[in-house]
Amino acid sequence: MKEPLVSIICLSYNHERFIREAIHSVVNQSYKNIEIVVVDDASIDESKSVIQELVAEFPSIQFIPIEKNVGNCKAFNLGFALSKGDFIIDFATDDIMMPDRIEKQITLFQSLPQDVGVVFTDATYVNEEGIFLRQHYEYLFRKKLLNEVPQGDIYIKVLSRYFVASPTMMVRRTVLETLEGYDENLAYEDFDFWVRSARLFKYSFLNESLTKIRRAGNSMSTGWYKLGDKQLHSTYLVCRKAQKLNKTAEENESLITRVRYEIRQSVFSKNVIEAKLFFELLSELTKPNWIDRTLFGIRHLPIPLRRIRNLYHIIRFS
Repeated sequence: MKEPLVSIICLSYNHERFIREAIHSVVNQSYKNIEIVVVDDASIDESKSVIQELVAEFPSIQFIPIEKNVGNCKAFNLGFALSKGDFIIDFATDDIMMPDRIEKQITLFQSLPQDVGVVFTDATYVNEEGIFLRQHYEYLFRKKLLNEVPQGDIYIKVLSRYFVASPTMMVRRTVLETLEGYDENLAYEDFDFWVRSARLFKYSFLNESLTKIRRAGNSMSTGWYKLGDKQLHSTYLVCRKAQKLNKTAEENESLITRVRYEIRQSVFSKNVIEAKLFFELLSELTKPNWIDRTLFGIRHLPIPLRRIRNLYHIIRFS
């Protein structure tokens, strides 16, 4: 059987310190039928110089230097348009692939039916120095955020909770072609991709840690829900998409769970505009209860809601 071509779209933004190790982890894969497309999204450090050195070392690497920052979604789409692989990996150049990652994911894919569009795995989180922080699923299980890893038809699950480590995904090209790539109107791609792809394709889980994901800190809440967070507004836009995609009462209940969660995060992070938008969406999906109304009502009160939220997350998720 001919080995399918796998395209690794490597997204770089100010990864000067990490990009050499990241690209070497791709080049040194045990699976050899790969193409590497590196897209630098107008880095302001020396990332481009390092990439040019890597291209000189490995001439098969295709390099797209972007002069003006366009964001992750558009940067990926530019790389995807250049790629030719039957399978695609979206790979950040501060992460590290285990040497047999692609081989193992392709082997699993070749045993699966065509309606399975995504294979994802466990992951290991490391800090900037590469020191171990946690295992993705061990952490979710330990914190009682997940009881088992959903797979197959996961649409209902992805509406209500986070569980896929997106850097571990390998995706059939047909999935991204059907979705017409990432939505460039959004500040981030994960949630939107999960919702839209899971509506049409199944997911399969490979229970091995095949990617090291770099994190700046040891807290899962690092960078989440800052004041004026553009990602939060993107989450709202994706919830609106899900509202249109939903077909059953059970799916709506799952979306209601997500929206209630986002209302809490919006209120306690003082993102009052998004709090209002999510509350309006909740009111369309169901009748808000007294907890919903009380929570929404305190959004303008002069109390340190953000401090309360940050303290809660330190206690709950550290």
